[in-house]
Amino acid sequence: MSPLEIKSSVLLASIYSLRMLGIFLILPIFAIYASELSGRPTEFQIGLAFGIYGLTQAILQIPFGMTSDRLGRKPVIYFGLLLFIIGSFIAGISEQIEGVIIGRAIQGSGAISAVLTAFLSDLTSNKSRTKGMAIIGVSIGLTFALSIVISPVLNKLIGVPGIFLLMGVLAFIALGVVRFFIDEPLTKKKINSENTNDIKSILKNLDLNRLNFGIFALHASQIAMFMAIPFYLINQGDIPLNQHWLIYLPVLGISFIFMAPMIIFSEKKNKTKEFFIFSIALLFVTQFLFIYFSNGIVGIIIALIFYFIGFNYLEASLPSLVSKLAPIQRRGLALGVYNSSQSLGIFVGGSFGGLIANFYGYQGTFLFCSLLIMIWFILSITMKMPIKKNE
Repeated sequence: MSPLEIKSSVLLASIYSLRMLGIFLILPIFAIYASELSGRPTEFQIGLAFGIYGLTQAILQIPFGMTSDRLGRKPVIYFGLLLFIIGSFIAGISEQIEGVIIGRAIQGSGAISAVLTAFLSDLTSNKSRTKGMAIIGVSIGLTFALSIVISPVLNKLIGVPGIFLLMGVLAFIALGVVRFFIDEPLTKKKINSENTNDIKSILKNLDLNRLNFGIFALHASQIAMFMAIPFYLINQGDIPLNQHWLIYLPVLGISFIFMAPMIIFSEKKNKTKEFFIFSIALLFVTQFLFIYFSNGIVGIIIALIFYFIGFNYLEASLPSLVSKLAPIQRRGLALGVYNSSQSLGIFVGGSFGGLIANFYGYQGTFLFCSLLIMIWFILSITMKMPIKKNE
């Protein structure tokens, strides 16, 4: 990669990570915060307030990408970041759940993930594009790990309203980064608008559909789980919310120690499918561990370690598999559908996870997660892995 490509990739990855902060930074603390808002919100309202971010993102992601093909990347990114800023401030100043839901919906409507990916494609050569995508993938993983650890600390310092306002400030800074530090591509790439046959071919690709369902199930189960986990740590472990980072930091550290060799070994020995299936099975088992150990903090911590080993491996593997399995000329469209599936999973995990908890308690939520993961496991057994090519 040239210095210009590295600079562009890192800066775009930082803005992409900002979008993910809208999910990850409040993930470990939002359910507790929302439950204490005036009006005694139901679990469904709490889940909807979290998940609606994903719904508006899923709906608008592809239209924003298509608009950026016509108007240019930067104007659409500016507009998306402005929506994110407005939504952040509305959510931050709202004292009732309805206001938070509106703010989160507007936050999510600044759906620029697909636009950022397309912008990266504009600014990198074919040879460097995979490395640029890898930089974004790594940034998402680091954002998640950092967010889940510092979130309880930030909650102690500025509270959830302050975190929402902080997101707005960071988005404002991102506007300046895009305006002054990210260059326009030297040559305009010819945009081939996706025709109906292109879209149909992607939607009919069974292996891509398995991966799309996978990212949907992965994030739906993750968000639904974290409607319950903070309450478990407080009620069973007697651990105050602002000290939950003391649990998440070692849990994530241990999980990364196990996950990194899995990725290296699976690539080196061409065992990607075996480790992929194993990781899905690990997620499935952990849902029942959460139910079985629901009255013991040590068991919950062990279950979290197993969960994050599987989650981190799958989160790192899925985008790469989509890029490898999608036809080169339709890779952007395939990633757009993949990103929309992820966003839809966030919505379903929050809203349905909260709804099920409303009627059947948090054990019902874990059973819901296990059902999604079981379907994914069955679909993945017959999935074809991409053929390894010499670059």
